[in-house]
Amino acid sequence: MTVLASFEAELRTCWDVFRDPVGAPDRTPRHTIGEVSAASGLTAHTLRWYERIGLLDAVDRSASGQRRYSDADLHRLAFLGRLRLTGMPVADMLRYVELAREGERTSADRRDLLLAHREAVRQQIADLHATLAVLDHKIDVYNGRLAQCARSH
Repeated sequence: MTVLASFEAELRTCWDVFRDPVGAPDRTPRHTIGEVSAASGLTAHTLRWYERIGLLDAVDRSASGQRRYSDADLHRLAFLGRLRLTGMPVADMLRYVELAREGERTSADRRDLLLAHREAVRQQIADLHATLAVLDHKIDVYNGRLAQCARSH
């Protein structure tokens, strides 16, 4: 096996990198916007917007001007997706990214931002558990009524 063939065999697909963003990411710009959109569930418009507002660093371009994303871009998108899933506002996500760009000296600030957000997520989870308990109670009430109706007919 040639060195190139060995290297290509080790490359992970766009989908694999996005779904399991572990290890040191390959920084080679090789994924098209269509591949990244399919893997991430984000539209091409959203990906371009993320780049425009600074959530993503400037994306490399092919010789024909088409965007080419690296595994590092996919790692960031996967993390940003998790933050969005928890309801983090885009402004806070942008603050986190800006801090990350400043390097290790902002580690404490990034940690604090994530700690505050984690507390908000925990509160959301508690609220959802309380709401689920109300739903479960209502379902039990209706199950009891339906059972009573079935016995009386």
